[in-house]
Amino acid sequence: MKKTLFLLMLLFLGVTYASAEKQAEITFDKTSHDFGTFSEDHPKVRCVFTFTNTGDAPLVIFQAVASCGCTIPDYTREPIMPGKKGTIEVTYNGTGKYPGEFKKSISVRSNAKLELVRLYIKGQMTPKTTKTANN
Repeated sequence: MKKTLFLLMLLFLGVTYASAEKQAEITFDKTSHDFGTFSEDHPKVRCVFTFTNTGDAPLVIFQAVASCGCTIPDYTREPIMPGKKGTIEVTYNGTGKYPGEFKKSISVRSNAKLELVRLYIKGQMTPKTTKTANN
């Protein structure tokens, strides 16, 4: 009885270990984006971060959270199969913000080997152009 229980436990541990080897892996084409200089007249800018599942199990993004409310990430919701690509589109909205330089981060949580990845955006918003009245 003890031998059977021991063998069953070894079998369970072996199966668990073998299944744990398969894991998703997230690889981004880039982890930062510089918007450069843009005007407060057009305060919304967007960029796309593309990633590939370089692992051997389906990749699931659980959440993508920005460091502030002026930055909105939108990401691929369905599982990404091994070898396939997904995207995280990031929109920065400078409406109501002071002109100047900014740097924001987006924390991406997934089931990949590296569970947390940070993406960064930066840029410089210049003041609105003022129109003068001709008298």
